[in-house]
Amino acid sequence: MNPSDSFPDGWPFKAYDNHEFLHGPEARTIRVNCELLEPKYRFQEHGIKNTIVIFGSARTKAPDEAQKNLESLEAELAGQDSLTPEEEQKLKIAKRDLAQSKYYGDCRELAKRMASWSESLPNGKSLHICSGGGPGIMEAANRGAFDAGARNIGLNISLPFEQHHNPYISPELNFEFHYFFVRKYWFLYMAKALVAFPGGFGTMDELFELLTLTQTGKVEEGAPVVLYGKDYWTRLFNFEALEEWGYISPGDLDLFKIVDSVEEAEAHLKASIDKDRLLPIS
Repeated sequence: MNPSDSFPDGWPFKAYDNHEFLHGPEARTIRVNCELLEPKYRFQEHGIKNTIVIFGSARTKAPDEAQKNLESLEAELAGQDSLTPEEEQKLKIAKRDLAQSKYYGDCRELAKRMASWSESLPNGKSLHICSGGGPGIMEAANRGAFDAGARNIGLNISLPFEQHHNPYISPELNFEFHYFFVRKYWFLYMAKALVAFPGGFGTMDELFELLTLTQTGKVEEGAPVVLYGKDYWTRLFNFEALEEWGYISPGDLDLFKIVDSVEEAEAHLKASIDKDRLLPIS
């Protein structure tokens, strides 16, 4: 018997072709480094150095979709003398979705305006709209930049539900991450501004991490943070109470600005983004 006959077909193979090893716990640091280095290479290749990051709920529907869903449900329930509790809940949700779809439209318009404005900046100091790459507000952000004919970025993450790539991301700037903390790094590393629309735990996670890093000097101050939707943010948090209790300093309330219209957000971003901090493409 030939001794080599005892080896599996294709054996031995190089370590970097050992898929079982590369996807095992021993190679976790390699996979983390891949998610740090591959995006860096791609960003450099395409001249991406400055971003406007937009967060918000993946559940926010486009106005036309929300309107269609409500009309369809109302037609289905028409003629009934009374509604079951489940039907009443469905109707309540459909009406809520339509009301909240305003944020989708506003986000799309703001992203479009900021992407167009970026094209007018001198010396190649362009900004690119960057979102989490999924549906809802993330889709609205990428869609607005797409409307402006501008390249835009989607930093997607593998999740069991809700998250999927939206079709408005520039294909060469469409990323898929496994590790949340690496994705967070790329959100903040090039960010020259951040806009947070109404959202859930993920939005709060990203927002308060940025505020904490800015407060503690771990990221450079000067990137404006905009909270869009006064009714939502002021009902959700009593920021002034944090100062009254002494858990934040008075100046910490200046780390963000709450706005209630596309025009107000646009004006604040344009006035607050430090043009001198923008890195030129070349």
